[in-house]
Amino acid sequence: MPDVQVNGLRTRYRVDGAGDPVVLLHGIARTHTDWTAQHELLSDRFQVYSVDFAGFGGSDPLPGRYSLQALADFVEHFLDAVGVTEPAHVVGNSLGGAVAMRLSVQSPERVRTLALVNSAGFGKEVTIALRLLAVRGLAALLLRPSRAGARQVERSLYVDQTHVTDDRIEYGYRIATRPHGARVMLDLTRNLGSVRGVRQAWRDELLTAVAAAEVPTLVVWGDRDLILPAAHLEAARTLLPHARVHLFRDTGHMPQVERAQELSELLVDFWRD
Repeated sequence: MPDVQVNGLRTRYRVDGAGDPVVLLHGIARTHTDWTAQHELLSDRFQVYSVDFAGFGGSDPLPGRYSLQALADFVEHFLDAVGVTEPAHVVGNSLGGAVAMRLSVQSPERVRTLALVNSAGFGKEVTIALRLLAVRGLAALLLRPSRAGARQVERSLYVDQTHVTDDRIEYGYRIATRPHGARVMLDLTRNLGSVRGVRQAWRDELLTAVAAAEVPTLVVWGDRDLILPAAHLEAARTLLPHARVHLFRDTGHMPQVERAQELSELLVDFWRD
């Protein structure tokens, strides 16, 4: 995959195809590789970008503190670096969904549509593994890289365990061993949440702004998500009344992998309309 300099940070990304730009944003502790199937399915009609957030995957870490604002700024600077100047279809999974929403609020001229895939921001409930990172005595232990830990992470993401491959486990382990990884995770999780769950203040502010802007929005969820529960889809119906919604059956936290074909078809129909 190519690299590009974003404000002096080496940034890993992928681009395929030609046409209207599509930007795919990954979740916390994840990388652009979660979007591999969508690159393959969408790039015959669109120019598809995915990027490792600063400090994740193959991208250098930010020099300052982490927040949604910092990550949205990073995405905006990435778009400048790769020459995407027209409004893009922005798709975000988990943390990437919250970053996508923040980008749409601060730079509406950048975002043609929003697609939120099991997105953070619609409720305080989140997996206990992320809440426990707020407990200082446990954080170092929980973030210690191991292949057993990488396997457990992958198992938590999918209903269909055939997606828990040796390649994904090994890649997850290697990414977790990057020297800045623990700092980035702790900084971000403590900014966005606590042991009680995802903080309400930033959720309320962000969703109020997204609802007021009424950017065309699609919200999808997997009904058996162990990271962010599918009940959040009902909150999305209420908080973003202009949005389309869809629930995938027998699906976990990453429909872009488990329901790759169905998700790509939903996206193309949404963008066409």
